[in-house]
Amino acid sequence: MGVFAKPQNERIGALATLPVFFELRGKPVLVAGGSESAAWKAELLAAAGAEVHVFCPADEMSEPMQALADLVIHHDAPWHAAHFKSFVLAVGDCETEQEARLFHDQAVAAGVPVNVIDKPEFCQFKFGSIVNRSPVVIGISTDGAAPILGQAIRRRIETLLRQSLKSWAELAQSLRARVTGSLTSPQRRNFWERFVDRAFLGNEPEAEEASSLIADADRIRSKLTSAIGCVTLVGAGPGDAELLTLKAVRALQAADVILFDDLVSAEVLELARREAKRMLVGKRGGRESCKQEDINDMMVKFAKSGKRVVRLKSGDPMIFGRAGEEIARLRAEGIPVEIVPGITSASAMAARLGVSLTHRDHAQSVRFVTGHSRQGELPANIDWKAIANPTETTIFYMGGRTAGRIRQHLLEAGMPAETPVVVMTSIARPNEQRWAGSLDQLAVAVDHLGVDEPLLIGMGQVFGVLSAQMLHQYGDAHHPFVANG
Repeated sequence: MGVFAKPQNERIGALATLPVFFELRGKPVLVAGGSESAAWKAELLAAAGAEVHVFCPADEMSEPMQALADLVIHHDAPWHAAHFKSFVLAVGDCETEQEARLFHDQAVAAGVPVNVIDKPEFCQFKFGSIVNRSPVVIGISTDGAAPILGQAIRRRIETLLRQSLKSWAELAQSLRARVTGSLTSPQRRNFWERFVDRAFLGNEPEAEEASSLIADADRIRSKLTSAIGCVTLVGAGPGDAELLTLKAVRALQAADVILFDDLVSAEVLELARREAKRMLVGKRGGRESCKQEDINDMMVKFAKSGKRVVRLKSGDPMIFGRAGEEIARLRAEGIPVEIVPGITSASAMAARLGVSLTHRDHAQSVRFVTGHSRQGELPANIDWKAIANPTETTIFYMGGRTAGRIRQHLLEAGMPAETPVVVMTSIARPNEQRWAGSLDQLAVAVDHLGVDEPLLIGMGQVFGVLSAQMLHQYGDAHHPFVANG
C-alpha cells in the first residue's frame, strides 16, 4: 500500500570517544603533582566522592592544592610505581614527556586507567566540560580539538537547565522504587512524562510534590485500564531542525511510532526517540505515494494497540497538510489527538528573505492558496480577481506544475505583468534556491528552477524591493535570475 519502512536498527555514527561515567564514591584515586591544574582535577574527583590521594613533596604544593587539605589525603613524597596497584584511577601532572610516558606506562602495567594532564597522547580517559545538576551530570567532549567550543556548549546548556533540575532529579530518585513497583510500563511512562513536564517549568519542587505525584500515579493506574494510545500531529517546519518547537521535540522523543512525510529532513528525525518505529508515508507529486486512507488506517491501528503515534508533517500540519481528514478519522475512532503546530513554509520564506508579508505600506492582508487540487490540477473555484488585488500578498503552495496557468489566470484577472514575484525551492535547507522577478516571467522561472523540490511562489508589492536588489546583484530584467540560499 505504498508504505516505505525505514530500518529500525540504524548504525550509530562514529564517536571520537566513548562517553562513560565512573562511579567513584569511596574509591581510592591517585593524583601525582601539586600544581594548580592537579588541584582542579583533585577537587573534581573529590566532588565525585573519590578518596583522593595526592603524592607531592610539601614544598611543591601550590596554594590551590593546599586549600584542599580537608578534601584530599596528602603524601609528602613523589609518586612511585608500587603505588598504582592500590588505586582505581590515576591522574598525573608531569612536566616532561619522559616523566609523562613513565607515569602512563606504569599505570597501564598495573591495569589502572590513566590521565596525564595536558598531554592527550598519554591519556586513556579525558576530562570534559561539565554541567552539574547532580544527580544529573552532563559531560561535554570535543576530543581535545576545541576546548573553547566545549566551554561554549557548556554555557549554552547551563542557560537551558535551571538549578531547580537538581532538586527534581533528587525527587525522582526518591520516587523511582514506588513508581516501578506500583505502575505498569505504559503507566510509568505516562507518570514520568508528567513529572518531566513539571520539572521543566523551572520551579523548585514544593514540599507536598512527592505525595501529589504519587496521587497522580494512583489516578493514572485507575484511569488507564484500556490499551488505547494517542496520535499527535506534529509540524516539522520547512526542514531546519532548529526551527522545531520544544513541544514538537518532546512529542518526537515520546513517540512509539513516527509516520513521517517525504519532505521531513533527516536532521528533524535525528531528534526522535531512537527506539521509535519510523515509517515513511510521503506523498510527492510524480512519485510513488502512500494513499491518505492507508495513512489513516495505520494511525488508527497503532493507536488502538496502545502506541503513542506521531504523524510528522513538513511545515504546519494545519496548512495544506490534510490534517482535517486525519483528525476527523481519529475522532470518529475515539482516539485522542493533539496538534503541535510548526513553522509553515510561507513564514519561513518571509524570514529567509527578510520580507514582511504584511508590510503596512504595501499589503493589508496575506492569502495562502493551493496550486494543487485532489486531481493534481489548479482548484476550479479560486477567486482570481481577489488574488489580483494589489493590496494583498499571496503565497501559492504546491504551484510548481501549475505556474504557467497561475500566471495566465492572474493576467486575465487584471494583475499587472510587472507585479513582483519571488519563487523559492527547498526553503531553509542547504540546497535552497531563490528567484525574483515579475509575474510575466513566472512560468519561465519555474521551468528554470524545476519542480523536483518543494516550491513556493510569493507575489505582491512587499517583494518589490527584494526583486530590485536581486536584479542588481544577479541578473537583468529580461531573464530569470537565481540565487542560492
